[in-house]
Amino acid sequence: MKPTLTWAQPPQAVLFDLDGTLADTAGDLAGALNQLRAQQGLAPQPLELLRPWASAGARGLLAAGMDIHPDHPDYESYRLGFLDAYMGCLAETTCLFEGMEAVLQDIESRGLKWGVVTNKPHRFTLPVMAGLGLASRAGVIISGDTTAHAKPHPLPLLTACEQLGVSPAATLYVGDDLRDIQAAKAAHMPSAAAAWGYLGHGTDIRVWEADVIADTPIDLIRCWA
Repeated sequence: MKPTLTWAQPPQAVLFDLDGTLADTAGDLAGALNQLRAQQGLAPQPLELLRPWASAGARGLLAAGMDIHPDHPDYESYRLGFLDAYMGCLAETTCLFEGMEAVLQDIESRGLKWGVVTNKPHRFTLPVMAGLGLASRAGVIISGDTTAHAKPHPLPLLTACEQLGVSPAATLYVGDDLRDIQAAKAAHMPSAAAAWGYLGHGTDIRVWEADVIADTPIDLIRCWA
């Protein structure tokens, strides 16, 4: 982990990306993709192959698991089929990453606020958060279709801060994808790259230039302790 974060203002809140940062959702996303493969008479793909793409949504998983891209004439049909399959299995294996519950408890014990900002559509985000038992604990939940723009645009992060009543400069955003760090920088918000996550499809996360690189969720506590 990089040195402890230096805050421009005393910390007020922590915001998390969902897939690959707060929760390990790869198993259910891979399961949905393999349902789609089965419908096409194809053998399932191993989770190890699909895991790095779990933060990339339907587009990334369809590309990695079926070689279907947006320029494919039937792309939209495949995309909708994947989303329908995912709706039926989105809370079967999804769980918090090890140590994340302790992180949330530490945040809450210090009187800080926390929430989720994800590009996941709201109709999936809320059931996943409910399945994790976090829907009522989070101070704010911003999904990919909550605002006019999704990450890497800063609007979702700024909207979350507005709803929490906190300053962006006093809010840490934690994510496992380059667009998470880009969104935080655009919002003038401190950022932490989650090295335990899906790692941006094999990219060296050091080049993202996050303010902090955390190897495990527990390492995050040093950022505000």
